[in-house]
Amino acid sequence: MSVMRVARELSRWVVLVVGVLLWQLWASGHHSPFFPPPSTILDRMYHLWFSGPASHVFFTANATGNLLPSIWRTLAGLAIATVIGVPLGIALGRSRAASEYLEPLLQFGRALPVVTLAPVFLALFKIGNQMEIATIAFGTIWPILLNTIDGAASVDPVQVETATAFRLTRAQRLTQLILPSALPKIFTGFRLSLSLALILMVFSELVGSSNGIGYEMLNAQNSFDLVELWCTIVVLGILGYLLNAILNGVQRLVLGWHRGARQVEAV
Repeated sequence: MSVMRVARELSRWVVLVVGVLLWQLWASGHHSPFFPPPSTILDRMYHLWFSGPASHVFFTANATGNLLPSIWRTLAGLAIATVIGVPLGIALGRSRAASEYLEPLLQFGRALPVVTLAPVFLALFKIGNQMEIATIAFGTIWPILLNTIDGAASVDPVQVETATAFRLTRAQRLTQLILPSALPKIFTGFRLSLSLALILMVFSELVGSSNGIGYEMLNAQNSFDLVELWCTIVVLGILGYLLNAILNGVQRLVLGWHRGARQVEAV
């Protein structure tokens, strides 16, 4: 099974490598200014961001001034959404009355496009980190909140009755029953919010910022530097892949019991 899994993972990379090679061959033959060769993009990325001294982990001043702030804003916005969304979602999920009363408000907030609130966030927080983090946090809280509500509300009633029979305290029921049962849904919300956070990070930096990946993307567009524009697109893809891989690792570690239980049920 492990050999098959390794072969499957390698096959995915083979597809990516073949796609890049085909792109390289096509771009080298057509010399399109809109689709530069991957070799040109990678060379610019190296000199732009990753050719710094070893004492700075090979990051250039441009990388520390633009890439790292974008990563920090993304993680800060997600952290705020998690700190608010998970506890509130568990509370609403375990209170049917509160959930029903707030359902219209929650659905309204979820359906409200974040881009329409850009003037509001600009007026409240001005241009800067606070506006960008608020945009990310507001946009990413809804998948986490709604999935947490769903997970907390779908706890097996038999398990709840068993916990009551054993006279578990509220804290014990929360940590040993409700939260573990809701974790699969919570991670589903995390996965949706992660991709959304990167989109909102770029959007907020395009609207108003003095640094960041979106800021560099806007400068490249205004100066018609398509190679640098492709550099920002590629680095966004790499960042999304790395964050998703970290989330997958955490999910496998935290939900190992859940995956095992489902395998036993399948048998």
